[in-house]
Amino acid sequence: MIDDSSQPPEAGEKLKLTRRGMLYAGAAIGAATAAAATNASAAVADNGHPVFGNPGERKAAAHNLRVLASQSHLSSGTTQPQTNGDEGKYGDYRASFSKALPHNNLGEVDPVAYGKLLYALETASPAAFESIPLGGSARLANPQAAYRYELTGVDGNGARIRPAPAFASAETAAEMAEVYWNALCRDVPFAAYGSSALVAAAVADLNAFTHKVGGSVSLGNIFRGETPGDLAGPYISQFLWKDIPYGGNTTIVQRYGRPTGGDYMTSYNEWLAVQRGQGGGATPKAGAYYIYDGRTLGEWVHADFPVQAFLNAALILLGVPNASDLGSPYRSYAKQGSFITFGAADILDLVSKAGNLALTGAWYHKWLVNRRQRPEVTGGRVHNTKTGAKTYDLHSDLLNSDAAARVFAANGTYLLPMAFAEGSPTHPAYPAGHACIAGACTTVLKAFFNEDALVPNPVVATPDGASLAPYGGALTIGGELNKLANNIALGRDWAGVHYRSEGIEGINCGEIQAIGLLKDYSRTYNESFAGFTLTRFNGQKIRISNGVATAI
Repeated sequence: MIDDSSQPPEAGEKLKLTRRGMLYAGAAIGAATAAAATNASAAVADNGHPVFGNPGERKAAAHNLRVLASQSHLSSGTTQPQTNGDEGKYGDYRASFSKALPHNNLGEVDPVAYGKLLYALETASPAAFESIPLGGSARLANPQAAYRYELTGVDGNGARIRPAPAFASAETAAEMAEVYWNALCRDVPFAAYGSSALVAAAVADLNAFTHKVGGSVSLGNIFRGETPGDLAGPYISQFLWKDIPYGGNTTIVQRYGRPTGGDYMTSYNEWLAVQRGQGGGATPKAGAYYIYDGRTLGEWVHADFPVQAFLNAALILLGVPNASDLGSPYRSYAKQGSFITFGAADILDLVSKAGNLALTGAWYHKWLVNRRQRPEVTGGRVHNTKTGAKTYDLHSDLLNSDAAARVFAANGTYLLPMAFAEGSPTHPAYPAGHACIAGACTTVLKAFFNEDALVPNPVVATPDGASLAPYGGALTIGGELNKLANNIALGRDWAGVHYRSEGIEGINCGEIQAIGLLKDYSRTYNESFAGFTLTRFNGQKIRISNGVATAI
């Protein structure tokens, strides 16, 4: 039970990252797990699978599997998560997420309101969350989800990622410049990068920074992901272009409406209102286009539902002959076909499970650990510094960049031009939720499908997005799945709502949780099964069998 009797802290008081009583709960869980393991029936076959027998044996075996799976949770998330220290460093909370709370005219959060947010996060009291003052009609995005427990895979607060880059760091400066350039280049077709003077200017500017986003920048890798397959072929993954078989009765053509309203939040009053939770509105769209530039990609990840891209990819892959992973037992069975296990029902289920599981990890890190400000807030800090309203300790690389100068020349402010009228969501930035989903769902897809197989009949969008043309190169399933994960993560950067590191660490966080999910489910199959094999985003190949992941 959570103790709600404590009084709120004084304004500006810093709080611990974890809930009171978490250590007591951990000790109790450990004792209960040990006791359950001792008392569980051993009604499990030699291969670790439940035996078929009388109902009592089946129940005991099922219980034993759950105990074995739960024991792995005790070894995850045992180290204290680390922060970048910004929240304790700045009395004005310049680097902390505070959107929708009351703000002064500099866009700085009211410290009393922020103290109440911290109190609610520390106590996990539902009533305390309802007592947080807001500055407008926008509501905070589901902060209590940060406390949810998971019963499969790695629990939401079990995955560990590096601390968010600090506000004054060279890395944040470079990331913010990249997001400025994303906004400036939104309407340049991906197919035109080789001839675009604007994209060439972005390459030159980003290479001048102390920190290099994604390493040294070139026309061939600018704004792309950093995983195996990301640099092969077109910018957009085949799984965002190819038709989607939707059951046996229809096919979904992947053409989508393109925003028509231009950029938002380039005026100071509009920016300030949105920080206070006011303003915003719908983003108008028209036409039907294949994704062909940053604006269409940004809108795709504005209007999608969780796991949409990865369910679509699963449906496409299920229609590709012999695309299943080489380790699938149904490749060798002559008289049986897959369905509930190793087939469509299994794959679609685990992709969906992985997506929501990954969101619990994202929300834990967002609300209870990092609380990093969004890029739109950094844009406000740049504007106030450059115009003399207040000086913030931003890195000089950013303040003196060509990116910042071009944004000012275009709009008369240094505010980040946003693709969405409402700007970012009302939850902290680090890590990116879309990226966590992408990392988890892609990991499941790589476990079930043959990464080395070629995508049949690859395509590329024409420069105007009106149609698809054949693409002459060879593209692998694994490479295009990695590219899909990064398209979804970086699509949020194109919209202005995330920085690159939030996508990278989000993908890593989701991968960790999905590997835990696959470890749990690898215990459940009756088929003769050597294990799931997949290539991690860092290039390491692993096998997951009987609850254990090993390098191969």
